Amino acid sequence: MLVTITDKVTMDKIVSLAKRRGFVFPASEIYGGIANTYDYGHYGVLLKNNVKGQWWKALLQERDDVVALDSAIIQHPRTWEASGHLAGFTDPLIDCRVCKRRFRADKLEDAVCGQKPSKQPGQGPDCDLTDPREFNLMFKTQIGPVADDGSVAYLRPETAQGIFLNFKQYLQFSRKRPPFGIAQVGKSFRNEITPANFIFRTREFEQMEMEFFVPPDEAEEWHKYWCQTRYDWYVKLGIRPDHLRLRPHDPDELSHYSSATSDVEYLYPGSMDWGELEGIANRGNFDLTQHAEHSRQNLEYVDPSGARYLPHVIEPAGGVDRAALAFLIDAYDEDEIEGETRTVLRLHPALAPVKVAVLPLVRKDGQPELAREIVAGLREQMQAEYDESGAIGKRYRRQDEIGTPWAVTVDHRSLEDQTVTVRDRDSLTQERIPISQLPGELAKRLATPWRSPKLNA
Repeated sequence: MLVTITDKVTMDKIVSLAKRRGFVFPASEIYGGIANTYDYGHYGVLLKNNVKGQWWKALLQERDDVVALDSAIIQHPRTWEASGHLAGFTDPLIDCRVCKRRFRADKLEDAVCGQKPSKQPGQGPDCDLTDPREFNLMFKTQIGPVADDGSVAYLRPETAQGIFLNFKQYLQFSRKRPPFGIAQVGKSFRNEITPANFIFRTREFEQMEMEFFVPPDEAEEWHKYWCQTRYDWYVKLGIRPDHLRLRPHDPDELSHYSSATSDVEYLYPGSMDWGELEGIANRGNFDLTQHAEHSRQNLEYVDPSGARYLPHVIEPAGGVDRAALAFLIDAYDEDEIEGETRTVLRLHPALAPVKVAVLPLVRKDGQPELAREIVAGLREQMQAEYDESGAIGKRYRRQDEIGTPWAVTVDHRSLEDQTVTVRDRDSLTQERIPISQLPGELAKRLATPWRSPKLNA
């Protein structure tokens, strides 16, 4: 008897599961770690690759108006002058002379003083705060062996600018004309003052970003289109609609170059509440204008009628790490089987790090050899895993916790009639099928539209 336990997810449980099962764990841990820096383990790498793969599939495989780019992390320093990052990419910073911690002046009400954990900065007699000062969030580095003003460079704080720098190139070789998009996935770096909440906000993060270039008079309609399209992507991959929303920015939230921005937000557990997964901005022609002026290059598009204009840009920009975290949280579930609590990640099969695990019932009588043979065949079409360590029930639980949709059990009967048992992660139903039909059956299940069982809870 399976009994569902609802609303049991907490961030502490997600962090514990992520470390225990090799999704995400603190970086440099043998040296005591480094604040808010994380490494992705085997299953975390597979999950992130699947998230990125589904993003590329939605933008490239299923469309013909978006092309791909992988731009350099270190761009010419003048890039950041033109984009405004050198002058304006700052946060107001306050230091506490007592506890030596650093806080954002505009987020002081959420901060906690390290000297007196029960007190907020500025509200206790032991706090001694400096005046606010502006702090640039870009990581500075140098090019070449000599550190001087001419060698200064920066790690990119966003992937977008690499796209704008290559806009002219794409007009020449891609045979695309507005409306069309240039998309890329890559690392960005921001020297955040207060990174927090596991992998939600870190100094090193990965972005999925696309700049969609449109005729100026079509920008508003394309912005509405991409807002809905990006929201639908998360729902399609299993995020429950009641934990997701599309929130337009208020006028005082908008960037100076944006005429409209909406965030796809997820309802995180605990005190995090609603947090941004992805922003969809109408950036106008600000970026192309700036780069045209600073580079003295003509970045105008000439349409077939001879009309010239700088396209306006719609930018859907999401975080890979934030998306992976939201998928983990939304998939987390607990249920009871005959009085025993089971932890399970009900991930969409397309996102699951492993699609199928093959388990010999016992480690003898030829069962391991047959199981390994089955795994070898399945690996040609999907991520498959062999597991013989521990009792069969323990192995089922391990696969449930990493989100594996199906487990194939090889037993004594398998050697006699060449059939195996396929166990479903969500329903726990088991079906006996011939080994010869296994690849086709699993491929069919992977291709079948999936609905989260938590929607029925």
